[in-house]
Amino acid sequence: MAKVKTQFVCQNCGYNSPRYLGRCPNCGEWNTLVEERIADEVPNRKSRVSFGGQSAKAELIKDVSLEEVPRVKTNLKEFNRVLGGGVVPGSLVLIGGDPGIGKSTLLTQVSGQLSSKGRVLYVSGEESATQIKMRADRLGVGGGEFYLYPETDMSNIRDQITELNPTFVIIDSVQTMQEPDITSAVGSVSQIREVTAELMQIAKTNQITIFIVGHVTKGGAIAGPKILEHMVDTVLYFEGDLHHTYRILRAVKNRFGSTNELGIFEMREDGLSEVANPSEIFLEERLTGATGSSIVVSMEGTRPILVEVQALVTPSVFGNAQRTAQGLDRNRVSLIMA
Repeated sequence: MAKVKTQFVCQNCGYNSPRYLGRCPNCGEWNTLVEERIADEVPNRKSRVSFGGQSAKAELIKDVSLEEVPRVKTNLKEFNRVLGGGVVPGSLVLIGGDPGIGKSTLLTQVSGQLSSKGRVLYVSGEESATQIKMRADRLGVGGGEFYLYPETDMSNIRDQITELNPTFVIIDSVQTMQEPDITSAVGSVSQIREVTAELMQIAKTNQITIFIVGHVTKGGAIAGPKILEHMVDTVLYFEGDLHHTYRILRAVKNRFGSTNELGIFEMREDGLSEVANPSEIFLEERLTGATGSSIVVSMEGTRPILVEVQALVTPSVFGNAQRTAQGLDRNRVSLIMA
């Protein structure tokens, strides 16, 4: 029987401590250390070093064959733009965002489009098949080889992937998945790390594109250890205001394309609709010739976008005037005006 030990693990950065600490000495966050029971040795665990069916062997770089893999494009050009031109086969993509922002809607819509180009397996640990079906009907997708699989056990998911042999897999979400060999709670640092490592092995070995949905913390970062973002190929953030219809998909890491690339969508009743000309949206409410208003060009990824900058001056009742900024870095504004 494997020996079990207890340790405290920071749920923000993954720092380990033999005793409880109120503040993590690594990331500085308070009350993030949680007690976990982790087995020292887990029998029959396969090595995740190799991305092939057999042990990898060293080879000369000049002998490595270069085969250009064509990207798979969706009907959403903004989504293709953020990924660098389309979906790369065998890639591991992490999508994070606030609750209710539309992550599941985006991936359901993308899954429906990809199902005409390959077999899609949508694994959900948060919704039933009926709930996903209702959303798919509202979005007008669901044809082709679009499979639903409500499950959280990674051993069952692994078997289902082996049996179905899909081209694309969606995991919604990684915080709800569980490796049965790991004794810590679902959503813990150990679980997230092992689940992601397992998904990475599946993606690279079988050339399956896997999209992972990740929850975010109150600070806006992906929940779980920072190593999660290092393990995946692409990290996307889905942003927006819950009181408005526009959404922004931003790439902060992309091994196959430009970082800081963004795509803009509009949330409608029938799903997400791409915005081809973002500058028109940002300037549609601007009053021509208004005092204190100017148009500037902001470079977002590889695309220039026109935005409006407004300045408002009012008499100050204090001895020293105060300058504030919203949507811009205050120090940068002070430097420009110096």
